[in-house]
Amino acid sequence: MLPSGKIPRIVVAATASGVGKTTATVALIGAMRARGLKVAAFKCGPDYLDPTYHERAAGVRSHNLDGWMMDRDAVVATFARASADADIAVIEGMMGLFDSATPTSDEGSTAQIAKWLGAPVIIVTDASGVARTIAAVAAGFARFDPAVRVAGMICNRVGGRGHLDLLRAAKPEIPIVGGFPATADLAFPERHLGLLMADESNVPQRLIDGWSRLAAEWLDLDAILEIARSAPSLGVERTSDLSKIDSSSRPRCRIGVAYDAAFHLYYEDNLNRLRSLGAGIVNFSPIRDRELPNVDGLYFGGGYPGAFARELSSNAAMLEAIRRFAVGDVEVISFAARLSKALIARIESIASTTLRRDGVVLRSPKATASATFSRHTFTRTGHRTPRSRRPSSMRAFGRAHQDNRLRSV
Repeated sequence: MLPSGKIPRIVVAATASGVGKTTATVALIGAMRARGLKVAAFKCGPDYLDPTYHERAAGVRSHNLDGWMMDRDAVVATFARASADADIAVIEGMMGLFDSATPTSDEGSTAQIAKWLGAPVIIVTDASGVARTIAAVAAGFARFDPAVRVAGMICNRVGGRGHLDLLRAAKPEIPIVGGFPATADLAFPERHLGLLMADESNVPQRLIDGWSRLAAEWLDLDAILEIARSAPSLGVERTSDLSKIDSSSRPRCRIGVAYDAAFHLYYEDNLNRLRSLGAGIVNFSPIRDRELPNVDGLYFGGGYPGAFARELSSNAAMLEAIRRFAVGDVEVISFAARLSKALIARIESIASTTLRRDGVVLRSPKATASATFSRHTFTRTGHRTPRSRRPSSMRAFGRAHQDNRLRSV
């Protein structure tokens, strides 16, 4: 057994978004699992979708590590807890390695997580159309922040074995541990927000298996394992209070969690923390169920309620049950469940149609709007709602993403 805190680990980072970081992570996880290793998977930042790909490849839930919304102790504790029984931990980064909340610090970045965990980094880059320049790219990432150890490079979208050999001949400061050829028939499906959820209907198993086989053929897995095992001890126990949750004990309260095609984006660690504090988690479907379960609070996570507006608005019994519940002395927490007020006003200006009631779309606009905007921001917020049980002095750190597009219907 490995000593306490000695967790083999690597961060799979990237030179920029869109270079194939998630694909490389899934391929690496699948190849390690095929070797008989138990892999713990993680995602830097507030991403709900990439972890679903990790889960398909690793066979276990992936956990989020976010330096903006969590402090160092929380990140290390979550990591140690979720990797307690693993042979190796693979942590996928977000955006480019050093991209963060500001252009002058590493706050909220993949680099920050790598530092906190003492994890060596494998950098993924798009090498299509690149030759000797790979050495300049490697030099920049190797020297930019000496506190981040970039120990290997994966060159994605190479033209073939000869191209990969040419890149190695350029003698980059960061060793090239492999690459992937452009493989269109194994591409993961995407939408305007990025990848789709990795369920069987969107991502057939042949795609996951195909990338795992490519990793075994194109990556130096032994070298990557050696890099992962070179990570220093974290100095924490490889055990978890959350892993010892007694599901047989009577819960202190029951929380209804909306879970169906419209609402299904949750951080697994948040649900585990609720369980560890004595909460019973009861899933229900706002689309299919006619009534609420017997619960003390409601939790609506992220998802695609707009895509299921017709189904949600037609379930009148559930809407009425939620309205009755919300007027009581209860807690209702909701994320990503409605269009922005500005966007609703824009729609109403082009179509005199009732659009929503209590956050639920009732009808669709019968016109085309040109409003399209997308943004991702780091946010801080306070809480001022008098009837909430949460302390009024509470400050929350979060990220906001808006991507609203209107089309004719």
